Amino acid sequence: MTIWRKSSFCGSGGTDDCVEVADLGGHVGMRDSKAPEAGHLVLTPEAFGQLVNCLKQDDRDF
Repeated sequence: MTIWRKSSFCGSGGTDDCVEVADLGGHVGMRDSKAPEAGHLVLTPEAFGQLVNCLKQDDRDF
């Protein structure tokens, strides 16, 4: 069973648009918490780390 967890930037009310992540055994899954049935992205840990770093720097040329 895959365990999804919400971003720490999500509010506690459960109504915010959030990103969820999951450990997929060597890869990282990402999905929209409002539409989990829409599927998810699968990233390598390295690509996930690069994405997070770019988002932290607001680098839109990723």
